[in-house]
Amino acid sequence: MDLAGRTALVTGANRGLGRHLAEQLLERGATVYAGARNPASVDLPGAIPIALDVTDPESIAAAARAIKGLSVLVNNAGSSTGASVVVGPLEDVRREMDVHYFGTLAVTRAFAPQLAEHETSAVLNVLSVLSWVSGPTVSAYAAAKSAEWSLTNALRNELAAQGTQVTGLHVGYMDTDMAAHVTGAKSDPAAVAEQALDGVAAGEPEVLADTLSRHVQRNLAGGVAALYPLTA
Repeated sequence: MDLAGRTALVTGANRGLGRHLAEQLLERGATVYAGARNPASVDLPGAIPIALDVTDPESIAAAARAIKGLSVLVNNAGSSTGASVVVGPLEDVRREMDVHYFGTLAVTRAFAPQLAEHETSAVLNVLSVLSWVSGPTVSAYAAAKSAEWSLTNALRNELAAQGTQVTGLHVGYMDTDMAAHVTGAKSDPAAVAEQALDGVAAGEPEVLADTLSRHVQRNLAGGVAALYPLTA
């Protein structure tokens, strides 16, 4: 699908990958609403800031009333509490699910009628390599991303009848504020955004934006022993 002339919404667009996605959508000729809990934090020239908290039903409903003619939805808003599912604060575990799973679901449901008004439309869900593998310092986040991956597959099936394609983006660490503590290799978020939008334009169901994501996906066929050789 051609992204030029489209009206798009990017959640969590005030920084990181979301800002790059919004910027590149503008460069491709789209009208872009940049969603953020604090719209004053959106500093992207050409974007239309809009208040949007994906965990707040009233905020989502207000955004859906304010935006007209949406045909591209990017569910990018995220959180990263660093909580363990065993010993982490339960409110942090719930926060991860509220943002990544229930937030993505609520925003998509709110805008699905607008997406259906177009012959073709698109949803891009920003997932993670942690949709497929977990670890002790990221287990709450990984559980939420795994749930969002399943949700993405369900939405793809259920929205196909109205002409809405759904793309899932899988990527490891990126050079953003969320991964500032990571000392290892990190992807350029601008390059990841370009791959993601190329995938949407091509109608791809999934985009694997780095070597790590491709490696982990291949290992899924090997089961638990391939993914967790030390504990299987």
